[in-house]
Amino acid sequence: MIPVLTGAVYDGAVRATGRHVAVVVPCYGVRASILRVLEGIGPDVASIWVVDDACPEGSGAHVDTACGDPRVRVLRHEVNRGVGGATVTGFRAALAAGADVVVKLDGDGQMDPSAIPALVDPILRGRADYVKGNRFWDLDTVRAMPLGRKAGNAVVSLLAKAASGYWNLMDATNGFVAVDARVLSILPLDKLDRRWFFENDLLFRLGTVQAVVTEMPMTAVYAGAPSHLSEMRAALQFPGKFAGRFLKRIGYAYFLRSFTAVTVELVVGATLLGFGGAFGTAHWWRSIARDVPATTGTVMLAALPVILGFQLLLAALNQDIANVPTEPLQRKLPVDREALRPLARADQQR
Repeated sequence: MIPVLTGAVYDGAVRATGRHVAVVVPCYGVRASILRVLEGIGPDVASIWVVDDACPEGSGAHVDTACGDPRVRVLRHEVNRGVGGATVTGFRAALAAGADVVVKLDGDGQMDPSAIPALVDPILRGRADYVKGNRFWDLDTVRAMPLGRKAGNAVVSLLAKAASGYWNLMDATNGFVAVDARVLSILPLDKLDRRWFFENDLLFRLGTVQAVVTEMPMTAVYAGAPSHLSEMRAALQFPGKFAGRFLKRIGYAYFLRSFTAVTVELVVGATLLGFGGAFGTAHWWRSIARDVPATTGTVMLAALPVILGFQLLLAALNQDIANVPTEPLQRKLPVDREALRPLARADQQR
């Protein structure tokens, strides 16, 4: 048994709600572990969607042959679409089957299925719209984490905070997640990143609709479980994607949907900082070229805008951190999922 936070104490509470909890398991190269993962999923889960993402090991066929659980359905991709693409296929199937909460669980055995009830509990109680695992709560887990993953996750989590607006979260690449089906229904699933940026892109999309996101402490096992995510690939590809999502988020939150003090601070702060930096650089270069020291007035004219601009941007950052959503979106959405279709179509246009 994987030593992870158990959700057994929540089993009865989940079943008592009578709500449909579905689990999506994207599969690629997990033939050796997939059956053990499926066997660990408790009776509180109503349906299980295994998505064979053109797995070279034939994980889907292996599940069809060896798994007798009637809750399990295997979906297949003829061409590999990536973990995001496979998860979206499972999400759509779970929504079509009438799921109330959808869980994404990896098939490599690093996540304990018995923690699913604990993961979905905040959603079922109406306290959150999306819950994700966090491996950084337990210091023993952090020590056991390979150094490359530890450093990479720390940097990615910091960038994800800025890009999504969820400054209260950590471990952004954690793939053990649960989401309220009504909230999932209004997200533009077609626009979600299909590869390893999927979890970060999902957080960004949740931020655009002001969903409440929380975390569940968990542990994971890495021995014998190689990661398909290359730290080098993440270092090269993720920063540009984070920058694009950050600019979109700021545009949506403070210029398109609302106009607040943060808007003024961003505009004035960036203008002052840009002017002071450009003015100071130009006069510094001129003084070097002519070997003539800049006057006190020139120095002050460059320094003051930089200082004031930096302070205004810090104030904007402080207010942005305080704007993390706290009221669950699921309380505002209609219970009838058919009524959510216009909202979903509107979001697809963004």
